[in-house]
Amino acid sequence: MTGASSSGEVRAAPMHHDEPRAAKLLKRIVITIVVAGGMYVLTNVLDQDKNQIWQLTVSVVLGGAALIIQYLVEFEERLEAMEDGQKKRIREMRDRLGIHHRDMLAVVDDRFAKINDATELFSQVDRSVLRSDGVTRLARKYTQVGEHGSEIVKTFAQEEIARLASLMESLSNGTADCPGENHEWLIDLTTCAKRTLYATSTDVDRDFWSSEPAKRYLAAQGDAIKKRQVDVRRLFLVERPEDVTESLEAICRIQRSFGIDARIAVRELLEPSAQVTPLNDFIIFDGELCYETEPDVRVVPAKTTLKMKRDHVEERINRFNVLWAASDPADPDAEPEPATASG
Repeated sequence: MTGASSSGEVRAAPMHHDEPRAAKLLKRIVITIVVAGGMYVLTNVLDQDKNQIWQLTVSVVLGGAALIIQYLVEFEERLEAMEDGQKKRIREMRDRLGIHHRDMLAVVDDRFAKINDATELFSQVDRSVLRSDGVTRLARKYTQVGEHGSEIVKTFAQEEIARLASLMESLSNGTADCPGENHEWLIDLTTCAKRTLYATSTDVDRDFWSSEPAKRYLAAQGDAIKKRQVDVRRLFLVERPEDVTESLEAICRIQRSFGIDARIAVRELLEPSAQVTPLNDFIIFDGELCYETEPDVRVVPAKTTLKMKRDHVEERINRFNVLWAASDPADPDAEPEPATASG
């Protein structure tokens, strides 16, 4: 049988379970009729009195019993199938609950592990001699950038955090470096200095003093001298007397106007013991940290290094003291004081 849909399409009418159900019913009827008919024939053969009422009663009763037995058998089969399906569903549900339980345990364990790591980290920060408010502020603002920033801002923030983490790791190992000359390190360290700033300057960084970062560097040194009474000394190193130019003298005068004790040391005029001392650019902050630049083949700063190892800092202090003592002070009446290592 077919039916037409509202769209004009012709499709077969659904059969569902009508045919199987009808077939089962027909099968039961046939079995019941066969049983009843067979019993009627059997009672007819056995009953010599030909009692029709008894024969029909026995046939109907046994036929009805056969029909009931068929329904009972089908009910039993359906009940067993239902029990099997229920058991299967229970097993599947138990398996799903077990998997869900394991997943939840893994998530909870992971969250607690992260919480424990974060708690331990902030506990270490609180126990540290360093200020912890900056770390807390950094963590809070970093998460806010992740929530509201664009993709390029998020990527930039991640790169900056990675760079800062790398710097902290390097500092914890006693040394850190970066390509080129890092003026921000230079100015920040000057701002942090509390006692002394002793520096040498060769022709490698001579052009630096006419740059914009040099102005900020001199301003930071002037503030350190005025506000914190930091002792700032700078020794300009040259090879020959003719290298002492008017421009170099002008640089020294500008530095002295900021309160810096600036001198010029000519290697050829130094004592023999001082002439053998290597000449290179370095700055010693508070006798604890050494800022150094390394030139490339073009005599341009190619690398900046921060070194905090005690033996290295002491070697630089001794080298500075030898050169400083052998140089002529701006004030001839001033007595040179040697630099000392902190701690």
